[in-house]
Amino acid sequence: MCSYDRLFMKKGKIVKGIAGFYYVHDGRGKVYECKAKGIFRNRRVKPLVGDDAAFEVLSEEEGLGNITEILPRRNALVRPASANVDQAFVVFAVREPDPNLNLLDRFLVMMETEGIPCHVCFNKADLDGEGGERLCGLYEKAGYPARLLSTYTEEGLSGLRSLLRGKTTVMAGPSGVGKSSLMNLLHPEAGMETGAVSEKIRRGRHTTRHTELFFLEEDTFLLDTPGFGSLELSGIAPEELRFYYPELLELEGNCRFQGCIHGKEPDCAVKKALEEGQVGRERYENYLLLYEELKSKKRYGR
Repeated sequence: MCSYDRLFMKKGKIVKGIAGFYYVHDGRGKVYECKAKGIFRNRRVKPLVGDDAAFEVLSEEEGLGNITEILPRRNALVRPASANVDQAFVVFAVREPDPNLNLLDRFLVMMETEGIPCHVCFNKADLDGEGGERLCGLYEKAGYPARLLSTYTEEGLSGLRSLLRGKTTVMAGPSGVGKSSLMNLLHPEAGMETGAVSEKIRRGRHTTRHTELFFLEEDTFLLDTPGFGSLELSGIAPEELRFYYPELLELEGNCRFQGCIHGKEPDCAVKKALEEGQVGRERYENYLLLYEELKSKKRYGR
């Protein structure tokens, strides 16, 4: 017989999930350890960090409960596995490790498919401010708010918290770029472990081991995620890729041929804008690489 008294129902937000247990924040500062009822397995519904959930309290004193319902989602991401995200802060380093812009563009495309606005942050400005300014310019030209910052000197951090207020924000990027250090500055109570970049392989150690949502203030949550070194795009037709590049979408309809994919076609508005410096060359080259990758997947049915 269960020794807990069922008290009442509550609603909250799932902030962490580990080994079949889900931790639900009630919006007032208390977190309940919950299990999801078997009905979710029967329906093949897996609770995600960020889900709004109804749960029954089994023990108020011990903070125990059962999730009884996952409320409708506004969006859902596969990587990082999360739901109800309002915006994304994608964090890369200016140096150490050098930024993989192909990986960055993959992440931005994935967010565009879900309609999630992105802020691009380049950390470690203290190592190469000039290079960081160039990178910010590249992504501002593409239509993204870009910010150069340093968690070491705290450059560029002013005003960052105001961008988070009233939203659920996912913070993602590769290992070693300083996401955990940034989290510590934005929310010191998180007590995140920070790790140095490996001198041997110049890559970051995975200091964040699971996706976790931190409560900053009323209606304000920040989602920290494990670092990633690769990201596979799926569910996108190659001919649709251009719609997920804001700077290319802006030129849609200006090419000579309808449905121009901005590759080898003549009289292409995108290639003209590229030559005039209105479209960033790194972004355009990554677009062509991703287009060929998606085209190959479609050809071989992957």
